[in-house]
Amino acid sequence: MSTNRKNNNDFVMQAGILAAAGIICRLIGLIYRVPLANILTDEGNGYYSTAYNIYTIVLLLASYSIPSAISKLMAGKLEQKEYKNAQRIFYCALMYVGAVGVIASLFLFFGADLLLEGKAALVLRAFAPTILIYGFLGVLRGYFQANKTMVQTSVSQIFEQILNAVVSVGAAYYFMKAFDHAPEYGAIGSALGTMAGVITALCVMLWAYYINRKFIRKRLDRDKSNVLDSYGEIFKSMLFIVTPIILSTFIYNFNITLNNNLFTNIAMSHYGMTEQQSYSVFGIYSGKAVLLSDVPVALASAMSAALIPVVSGAFAKEGRRAAGEKVEVAIHTTMLFAIPAAVGMFALAEPILTLLFHFATPDDLKMAVILLRMMTLSICFYSLSTVSNGILQGIGKVNRPVINAAIALVVQTGVVVGLLLGTKLGIYALPIAFILYAALMSLLNHLAVRKELECKIHFVQMFFKPAISSLVMGGAAYLVYTCIFLVLPFNIVALAFSVLFAVIVYVVAMILCGGITEETLDNIPKGGVLKPALKKIGLKKS
Repeated sequence: MSTNRKNNNDFVMQAGILAAAGIICRLIGLIYRVPLANILTDEGNGYYSTAYNIYTIVLLLASYSIPSAISKLMAGKLEQKEYKNAQRIFYCALMYVGAVGVIASLFLFFGADLLLEGKAALVLRAFAPTILIYGFLGVLRGYFQANKTMVQTSVSQIFEQILNAVVSVGAAYYFMKAFDHAPEYGAIGSALGTMAGVITALCVMLWAYYINRKFIRKRLDRDKSNVLDSYGEIFKSMLFIVTPIILSTFIYNFNITLNNNLFTNIAMSHYGMTEQQSYSVFGIYSGKAVLLSDVPVALASAMSAALIPVVSGAFAKEGRRAAGEKVEVAIHTTMLFAIPAAVGMFALAEPILTLLFHFATPDDLKMAVILLRMMTLSICFYSLSTVSNGILQGIGKVNRPVINAAIALVVQTGVVVGLLLGTKLGIYALPIAFILYAALMSLLNHLAVRKELECKIHFVQMFFKPAISSLVMGGAAYLVYTCIFLVLPFNIVALAFSVLFAVIVYVVAMILCGGITEETLDNIPKGGVLKPALKKIGLKKS
């Protein structure tokens, strides 16, 4: 195997580790959100989602982008073996998040009534302390990501989600019981679960840093650099990198909060809904459709995090073509999983939602199925735009995603307002706007990447073959589910068999059409293990 292929496999392996953790976390999230949704009711879910979206916006502005920024800044110094300067960046980042985190937490607590009205503002205050804690967690994750290891981040994410699940459900149940089943207090209990999870993850990362302290100290002692960057210079560099990343991430995620506010306000003024009704409908959209459609995006998020230091180092040391090769592998790998995930979720939306939210009313379940099927169309676009964001940040074009996100946000805002006021689509206008937003972001980012890097986008291999194979898979999965359910009317049994059959059909279809080759397996973690078995059904050489 060539050195380049080993390097490709290494960063895909790290992305795979982070993606696996992300998927595990999302599955845990799905499992605990089922009883939590039952406890909170759709109204409580609406309050929680609204407050959580505002919390996310403040977190984005305060410290959410720190891991990406630290990863990029430190990666360049580590490539040059300037370990002391890299450590100084780490210390500066801790000071930065400490100062910004205090300000943001105080603002969120005392300014909650300025950001939200009524009961949702109470929930928002419960998120305030988490802002400060998350900042330090983000710095530690960025530190290990810069060292091109995602294991520590992955483990901390899993522990974070486990504690989040346990405390969220327990506290929501206790608060609902203690406060006469008021849904806003149940949402406050769930918000406390978020804080418990972040505290747990921080403890895991501190432990990881502690057990690596001797290695860190030895590396610093080996560094004979004569020139040390001043803390003032580091802060300037950090602000230059952090600010555009914060802005792009903020705009990139702000559309959900913006659409939430637009819908609830227009629903009450234009459709005659009450506050409870509007939040309940939005709770179905955010707590069911968006929640499930986010699961496949875990790979893209992990790929983006892994790409930033890798592309940054390759671009600085080897040039545009070397960085472009990493991009090609990242996009191909992402699409191999994102496209079948989108098609499979579309085909099996009803049995999946029925399994997870069996307590929902038939009308609410029907609405959730339609919304989820609409949202699955955004999975591929959202995955592509997430990966391309990481690429552009990795090569130093941090302003480009800001501009692209702003353009996409303006367009989708005009569309969602027009659809809400000019049609009777109601909540169904939100997934349409989100699909447009993700598609526009993907296109604009793709054009920017093509301009900056020498990368070849093989449309047939990267998109067409996975799409055709996925359509065959989706049809087969739906048919198998229907047939099994007719004979054995147990949803979970029929769903399990149909998913297993779908995976087999997709892999076979991809091999037969040449969508998976030996080279493809070389670029997938542990893919080489599958070669002997897959060769028997027609696996082709690279």
